[in-house]
Amino acid sequence: MVWSVVVAGGSGRRFGQLKQYALVAPSADDGGDAEGHGADAVVTGGPTRADSVRRGLSVVPADADVIVVHDAARPLATPALFDAVIRAVTEGGADGAVPGLTPSDTIKVVDDGQYVISTPDRRTLVAVQTPQAFRADVLRRAHEHAAPGATDDAMLVEALGATVRVVPGEPGNLKITTPADLKAAEELIAGEQD
Repeated sequence: MVWSVVVAGGSGRRFGQLKQYALVAPSADDGGDAEGHGADAVVTGGPTRADSVRRGLSVVPADADVIVVHDAARPLATPALFDAVIRAVTEGGADGAVPGLTPSDTIKVVDDGQYVISTPDRRTLVAVQTPQAFRADVLRRAHEHAAPGATDDAMLVEALGATVRVVPGEPGNLKITTPADLKAAEELIAGEQD
């Protein structure tokens, strides 16, 4: 059985207003109309992304086999992308799966003073997206032992020593963080409808 936690608990600070609602929502929506959000449950998000995911996990049934975590700020992820990460777990033997894109830019590692320390080989790098799928027991265990500062669930699963596989991401799976991102998403949608 596959369940999803859609994280939408952010304040929208960079965006300038609330931009997302789904399974995990800002506290003003706690206990709100789940059906109105297309969700089985709506719970209050926490102070960090990881806290919000943990709160979402608390309402996922114990008999779930796979849990998919997705950021509501990525509304253009396709059903095929969800299928790909789920299949990598259910059929591919991974403990988790994330979509990723190889960066086209050269990436630099810098110190606190913004001096370059190194330049990693971009062939070994991927920019990771959501949805991310995990074996339910592994994801729950990862969140029980979560270290602060994790920026995605795969990072927590990796810390357990569990396997996380990368599947091809989607260039159109934009993360909407600013009004300019929303405009780019609207243009992508308009282009698909032409």
